[in-house]
Amino acid sequence: MRSLTLHLKVLITLLVTVGILVTAYQIFYLGIPVTEDETDDLWNIDAKVEFQASPHEPVKVQMFVPPLNQNYVSLNESFISNNYGFSINRTDGNRNVTWSARRANGNQTLYYRLVLTKRYSGEPAKAKGPIYRDSIPVDGAEKIAAEALLAPIRQHSADIETFISETIKRVNNLNDDNVKLLMAGDTSSPNKARIIELLLSIAHVPMERVHAIVLASDLPQSPELWLRSFNGENWLYFNPDTGEQGLPADRLVWWTGDDPLVKLEGGKKAQVTFTLNNSEMNAIRLAKLTDENTDVDFLEYSLYGLPLQTQQTYQIMIMIPIGVLVILILRNLGGLQTLGTFTPVLIALAFRETQLGFGIALFTIITALGLSLRSYLEHLKLQMLPRLSVVLTFVVVLIAVISLLSHKLGLERGLSVALFPMVILTMTIERLSITWEERGASHAFKVAVGTLFAATLAHLLMTVPELTYFIFTFPAVLLVMVGFMLAMGRYRGYRLTELFRFKAFLKD
Repeated sequence: MRSLTLHLKVLITLLVTVGILVTAYQIFYLGIPVTEDETDDLWNIDAKVEFQASPHEPVKVQMFVPPLNQNYVSLNESFISNNYGFSINRTDGNRNVTWSARRANGNQTLYYRLVLTKRYSGEPAKAKGPIYRDSIPVDGAEKIAAEALLAPIRQHSADIETFISETIKRVNNLNDDNVKLLMAGDTSSPNKARIIELLLSIAHVPMERVHAIVLASDLPQSPELWLRSFNGENWLYFNPDTGEQGLPADRLVWWTGDDPLVKLEGGKKAQVTFTLNNSEMNAIRLAKLTDENTDVDFLEYSLYGLPLQTQQTYQIMIMIPIGVLVILILRNLGGLQTLGTFTPVLIALAFRETQLGFGIALFTIITALGLSLRSYLEHLKLQMLPRLSVVLTFVVVLIAVISLLSHKLGLERGLSVALFPMVILTMTIERLSITWEERGASHAFKVAVGTLFAATLAHLLMTVPELTYFIFTFPAVLLVMVGFMLAMGRYRGYRLTELFRFKAFLKD
């Protein structure tokens, strides 16, 4: 007996632990939303390319487009142009689109449109990059100034990260004579980046330019310049103007390298204008779209991977354990008497079609009339099988009559009575009549009321949208429920109703 108790405790602990761990993994690691109302950001980005085409010359426009790394995923990408062909190429970790036309005259406008969102799941790809570079050739006064700047940088740094931070800090000190010499009067961000790269190359520290846009609505902008270097494990990002480290979460890397955003052949005055706007989408729907547009196995083995029609069926089925749990608590802890465990749950499922109030009225009417017929048939001394057959036929006829009357009276809700489980109603009538005969009308009435109460409570819980979403999205919670059910199986204590039954003994 002791080994059986230990076995049960181990089983319960295992089920509850697995259920909690799997659910926590889905919520905290995969980022699946806990509520159906939760929404996530969806970004719509338009890049408008405008230029003036040269007459009688072929036109070729090349523009960088986002590489869409592990942080973002594209839901839709389109290239809008009139009489232009286009192609996508990948070079040095970048993507670029090439528009081309044999002839074009006057002002031209091309559009690149991107709809993206934060990637929902999947581990980031392992970072890769150079950890050494050759020095950029420099001589004369520039070499002396660079060496003078590097001396204190080496003294005040301990690793690549601090070395780069100190370099940016020194270059942004425009009062330093060495910086002034290297700047040559140009204090723009690209020139600062050139000097930073020069100093880092002398120290054999690799560096490359990164161009990013800010994910912000209704904000006129042009790509920001950032610097990054690889420390052997991760990319380190730095702002060349402020020395800020770490690429902010609202930045989208557009391209890397020294090349300009757009190159134009056969035209002039090319410029790119960015327009961004933000919208929201239901988080779980967005997660499904994300999964469909990537190679990440997100939601692959979840119920959301089923066809939509099958999902609707399982959204009902997966709530049956909730109804069973309600009945278990009402019977084992509350002491409520019902017609078995599953009969109230099946009646609760029928209430989904008829709605609660109408369903209770129909159940009461059909059961009362069926009991009257069952009582009449008892006087004819029929065997059980013929008696059940007659009651079943009567229930079918009664349901048809109620549906017909409801239709004539304009009560369309009454038509759903045909979805009642007729066999369940028949067996309910049969079991209630047997209870009536064996234990009296009072007990049969009490059991009928208990069954209807349990079915009503189970229906109310089984139709809570938030609970349905949570159980359907995180089905591992059912393992926790099974653990609770197993624990309830060894409960031998008093029921709530027994406290009232034995109240007189307490007074004595």
